[in-house]
Amino acid sequence: MRLTCSQKDLSKALMIASKAVDTNNTLPVLNNIHLKAEGNQLHFTSTNLEVAIVYHIATDVKEGGQVTIPAKLLTSYVGYLKDGSVEMIVEGVDMQLKTSDSKTRIKGISPDEFPPIPIVEKEGGLKIRVSDLKQAINQVVFAAAMNTTRPILGGVYFIVVDGKLNMVSTDSYRLSEKSVEVSEVSGDVSCVIPAKTILELGSILDVGAGDDVVEVVTSKNQIKFILGAVEMTSRLIEGQFPNYKQIIPQGSKTQIELDVSALSLVLKRINIFAKENNNKVVLKASDGKIEVTTDSTQYGEGEVEVQASIQGEDNEIALNAQFLLEALGHLSSRQVVLEIGEKTAPVMIKAKDKTDFVHIIMPLKI
Repeated sequence: MRLTCSQKDLSKALMIASKAVDTNNTLPVLNNIHLKAEGNQLHFTSTNLEVAIVYHIATDVKEGGQVTIPAKLLTSYVGYLKDGSVEMIVEGVDMQLKTSDSKTRIKGISPDEFPPIPIVEKEGGLKIRVSDLKQAINQVVFAAAMNTTRPILGGVYFIVVDGKLNMVSTDSYRLSEKSVEVSEVSGDVSCVIPAKTILELGSILDVGAGDDVVEVVTSKNQIKFILGAVEMTSRLIEGQFPNYKQIIPQGSKTQIELDVSALSLVLKRINIFAKENNNKVVLKASDGKIEVTTDSTQYGEGEVEVQASIQGEDNEIALNAQFLLEALGHLSSRQVVLEIGEKTAPVMIKAKDKTDFVHIIMPLKI
């Protein structure tokens, strides 16, 4: 294998491909990126046996071939090279990297040991704008359970209803739902994707791959995201996602409109004390203001007022301040609407004048 490519293209490719590398495994070859040169392209493949990423760049291939090289080492080394031409020469399982002012050799592992990437037999699919998917990931994935005995709650639910993709996550204490316009829907799209996969997809979208649309392909056990030269394949989580629609309140007694920045600042101040009591704060709505208080802790207690527009009854609710802060941080609006019902009913959080996103938080005992 012998080829020449640019440092910039090589560095970007390694950054993208390395996102599927998991160094916490017992199979050494999974720490490596598989490199294959053929035609006028260099293909990069990585996998942790749950997620796989395939990417390619245009190169001047003088001799085809393949090898696997430690991902962390190669990515770090190439990142420190000057912008310019890089020559790659593979002899056996060793790779030489040559530039105008440097030469190094990195030891690899035979490509024969690299596991095959699963083929996704299409049963359903859709296309979605990159900007829409990035926003949806930002507004949904944070509510998924990262450490749970219920694997289904560690995923993001994808379901297409009436031509729109609903993305949903919940850790049983809070829930996010985002509705997104999609196109070219085919088959029955309904699956649960590991939240870690969605997070890595978001980071790839941030890096960019020269395309404005993501194609999604689903099968019974796998899902594939195609963005330009990037193909990301992931296993799906087996099981039935909770019937989340029955959890979302259909009405409220009190609607409160507040400035997001003002409420966030109040919560940050009051949460200094609330942290000692599982982040519990009480919100009391009356007379055009919200009074935010904490119970007395070993460090003291707090009480802050914030101006608000209130419709409906006077009301009060106890919530986890950290959950509320995180929800506010993912709103795409300067104004937030809190909808409160009974003291035991979930609180709905929405961006003002927007209906495509809803977040709910389960209340605490007052």
